[in-house]
Amino acid sequence: MELFHPMDDSPAFITMMTSDHPQSRLSGSNHSVANGALPNNWNQEGQGQRRLKELHLREGRRRRQIPEKPNHALSLWSVIKNCLGKELSKIPMPVNFNEPLSMLQRLTEDLEYSELLDSASACRSSLEQLCYVAAFSASSYSTTAHRTTKPFNPLLGETYELDRLEDCGYRSLCEQVSHHPPAAAHHVWSHRGWSLWQEITIDSKFHGKCVSVRPLGTIHLQFHASGNHYTWSKVTSTVHNIILGKLWIDQSGDIEIVNHVTKDSCRLTFCPYSYFSRDVSRKVTGVVMDSENTAHFVLSGTWDDKIESARIIGSSQATGGQKTVYQTESPRQLWKKYPLPENAENMYFFSSLALTLNEPEEGVGPTDSRLRPDQRLMEAGLWSEASAEKQRLEEEQRERRKRREAGVDDGHRPLWFERRTDHFTGESSFVYKGGYWEAKECQDWSMCPEIF
Repeated sequence: MELFHPMDDSPAFITMMTSDHPQSRLSGSNHSVANGALPNNWNQEGQGQRRLKELHLREGRRRRQIPEKPNHALSLWSVIKNCLGKELSKIPMPVNFNEPLSMLQRLTEDLEYSELLDSASACRSSLEQLCYVAAFSASSYSTTAHRTTKPFNPLLGETYELDRLEDCGYRSLCEQVSHHPPAAAHHVWSHRGWSLWQEITIDSKFHGKCVSVRPLGTIHLQFHASGNHYTWSKVTSTVHNIILGKLWIDQSGDIEIVNHVTKDSCRLTFCPYSYFSRDVSRKVTGVVMDSENTAHFVLSGTWDDKIESARIIGSSQATGGQKTVYQTESPRQLWKKYPLPENAENMYFFSSLALTLNEPEEGVGPTDSRLRPDQRLMEAGLWSEASAEKQRLEEEQRERRKRREAGVDDGHRPLWFERRTDHFTGESSFVYKGGYWEAKECQDWSMCPEIF
């Protein structure tokens, strides 16, 4: 037996790897093989390389670069020094602090590693499935390590579609359903056995030396065959060194993932950076438990690189009783980040998927983010023109809001989403009501407002 430190020790538990794995050593797990055991070939080495090759093949038909980011220096402190504690979405910002993507496109980037959900859909056990879901929830942060600029705030009624049914198996649609507070609804359907939906509101504030971005809302994921319904929320992102020094980003907090059908759960902890800590930076740890709070898997890794899983075969209390010692089998890699494209540092550190998100595409709705003139000008490197266009669009949006408040215009209603109450959580949120893909099929966009 030897100590196992794949990503250094967790603050909540210690893992020990062994080649000896008698099933009786896992107390209270009389159904561990049926619900939690992994097949011998689960996620074998080499699968990640095959997925990478598939990614390159499917992205071969799409663009691999965008115009390089111009070198326009501007102090963020000069813009927001009088905005301490205020909501950043209400502060007019020049495009210098943006990246040429909207928040709707940034939400869609969560699907970068959708193959994890494809694998989860094929799992025979709910606990194994939860491991993949947890890895997917962590993978959505992998592109943020160097992305210190902010996406464009979507205009009310703005949409973004991503139709990857042919190569990735899914269709995704986002709509900005509220302006104050800013809220976006998102729906994804995959013919590989799963659906995902969420409504997200961004709470962002300036605290003096850093900016915190806290997404509010619940992410729902349902697998079609089993009906397993998972929910979780996002952690807080913090941009440091706003006043002086090089900007850098950190993720911190807990993600509580719950399967509302089986009551399995997993708490992922995103450890905040500490100058005095000996832990690896950007560390993520977690434990997958069944409905009886029996631990079955330990998860470890970093949110910017990889996540591993190790099946638990025994547990005990460490000296002093402050930590649980988990005895595990050898770890298996669930997820590994794809390498960034060549020259990514001059293209906003976009991933291969992000480079394609704003690529012009025929047939999309007239409210699609790809058609935003300020965003297109920024991507082309025409930042002065982009800032002027951004100001025009925001002023027109404020005028439309004034007319609604004065009763001149009817109140805004989302086109493709409607408010419903989820019977698992009891929460009310905007959920896709249908109609978008049918409208695209016949190219009937007569119901869409003119927002650009």
